[in-house]
Order: sequence, then structure tokens, then C-alpha cells
Amino acid sequence: MNALLRRIRAAYGLAVARRSALFDLALATITTGVEIGLLFDDGTPVAVTPIAVTVLAGSALLARRRAPLTVLVVACAGAAVLVPLGYSPGGAPVVVALASLADLRERSVSVAALVPTALFLQSASISSLPVSIGAWALGSYLQTRRRYTRALEDRAATLEREREQLDQIAAQRERTSIARELHDIVAHSVTVTLIGVRGARDILPTEPRVAAETLERVEVNAEQSLAELRRILGLLRTPDNGAQWRPQPSLDRLDELVSEYRTTGMPVRLEITGTARPLAGGLELSAYRIVEEALTNVLKHTDPTRVAVTLHYGRTHLRVTVEDDGGGGGAEGGGGHGIRGMRERAAVTGGSLDARRTADGFVVTARLPVAEIGEVEDEA
Repeated sequence: MNALLRRIRAAYGLAVARRSALFDLALATITTGVEIGLLFDDGTPVAVTPIAVTVLAGSALLARRRAPLTVLVVACAGAAVLVPLGYSPGGAPVVVALASLADLRERSVSVAALVPTALFLQSASISSLPVSIGAWALGSYLQTRRRYTRALEDRAATLEREREQLDQIAAQRERTSIARELHDIVAHSVTVTLIGVRGARDILPTEPRVAAETLERVEVNAEQSLAELRRILGLLRTPDNGAQWRPQPSLDRLDELVSEYRTTGMPVRLEITGTARPLAGGLELSAYRIVEEALTNVLKHTDPTRVAVTLHYGRTHLRVTVEDDGGGGGAEGGGGHGIRGMRERAAVTGGSLDARRTADGFVVTARLPVAEIGEVEDEA
């Protein structure tokens, strides 16, 4: 594909170059013909010298794109040669060369060339000042228009590149969000399932009824996680089917989450302080996932005697705290994907998360901004 694009660009460039060469040839031919017509329209006898000089000056226009200043000098020199010989040149090559210089070179260069050229044409009675100034103004307008068009094309190309970069950034963010959601689902589901199966296996010989109940809860948990995974994969396969890939547990389900971990033998309790109220869906999802990930890390890495989950509804912040006394080995030692994912979730809502060891365990504290309410509550 890249090779094809290069060939197309090369072919287009060649076509443009050929078109420009043909235009310059036509312009030089027409200008030379007009100048010869003006040279002999007053009945002056046709001679070889003025025609040769005129053709030479007109032919110089073929190089007007490469050396417009040199072409202007040659055209003026041709007119300067004809005047002492008694001929009256029309100044067409000079006018075209002056317009070309104004079109193709910087404004300062063309203005500097305009003054002596206009004075020469005026003093030699070849053309008046308005003609010279008009030719320069036409060339200057063409240059301004070309630069404006080029600026628009560059801006369009820049916007296209920026759009592609934004699309890539959005896709990367979406992949990161999906990976974070998959991590939460899989880590929670697999950990709870593994702990439940191990517990059921240990008590199966002595308490088969309790083992059966544990396996039943494991089955329900696995089915729920599988449904969430199918929802995500369904959207990834068919992004236009309107499926909602992101599961939306709210803080109302936090009791159920804590109960799941409690059934695995984790001594976890939930405490809610402040005035509980509905929050934005994204914020509730982030708070729920932070608690879920913190409890999963405790379950995987420690054997605590106490785990406390605290939600404090403040005036401007929701504070989420998960603290255990498992000896400081929780939360992947503070450096795994779980901690990073929790920090990302807190950052998305504009909040912050602190995960650190304590004297006898580990504590995760998230501060998530919420809409301010009228009553002032202690944020300490």
C-alpha cells in the first residue's frame, strides 16, 4: 500500500511538473507573439535584430520559476537594447517577468525590483507606472492566494493527523479500561472460586452439607462472572450491537460483595458513616471496584484476623478505606497491577488513592470527589 501511494504521489508530481512546463511554454510563446506584434504595429519595417532580441527575451520566461529575478533582468536588457535602435517595444516580457517575480519570491525582493523596473519602463516610454504596479499587484495576489491555499491544506493535514492520534489515544484508553475491567472480574472471580473450592475440599469429609453450600455459592459467583465476561466479549466482537460491556455494580451491592468474602472465611465487616446518597454511576462503579480489588488482594496475600471496609460520605468527598491486620503482605506489596488499577480508577473520577503498609497490616484509602451537599460533615 505504501509503495502504491508513493507511485501515485510520484505520478501526480510528474503530471503537475508537465502541466507547469506546458503553461510556461504557452505563456512565453504568447508573450513573445504579443511583443512582436506591438513592436511592428506602427508600420516599422520588420527586421531580424528586433525579432531575435524579442524572442530571446520571451524565451527567458521559460525559466521564470527557477530564476525569476534573472528573467526580469534579461527582459529589461532586451527592451534596453531595442530602444536605442529606434524600436518601440511594448514591454510584455518585462511585465510578465515582474508579475512572476512578485508571485514566486519574497515580498521584499519583488518590491525592491519593482521600483527600478517601473522607473525604467516609464523613462523609456515603454509602459506607464500603473501597468508596472498592476503587474506586481497581480503577482503578489497570486502568491498570497497560493500561500493561503497551502496553509489550508497544511491545516487540513494537521487536523487529520491529530484526529488519527486522538482515535489512537481513545482506542488505547478503551483497551486500558477493558483490561482493567477484565482484571477486576477475573481476579475477584478466580480468587473467590479458588478459596471456596479449597474450603469445600477441606470440610467435605466431615461436613458435606456445608461443603455443598460453599460449592453452590462458588457456582453462583462463577456464573455471574462468566455472564460479565460474555457481555464484554460480545461487545468486542460486535461493537455496534448496543451491548453494555461494562458491568455496573453500585454501592448498594457492597453488602453482597462483603458477604461473598465473608463466606470464604475472611473476617470482614462493613461500616458506612455520613449521609449515604446516590452518586454518579461511574463514581459508584469505581468505589465498588476499589473495594473489590482491595479485598481480593487481602484474600490472596494475607491471612488476617480483622478486615474493615469503611465508606464515609462527606460533604465533598467519598472516602473508601479497606484495612487489614494481615502482616503487611496485602495489596501485592504495593507494586502490582491491582494497586495501579485502583489508582487509575480513583484518578478517572478526579480523586486519589493511597496504599501503604501499617504496623500490623495494610490499608488502602481512596478519596473520590462527590457533589457538594448543604450540610457540612467532618472530613477528618
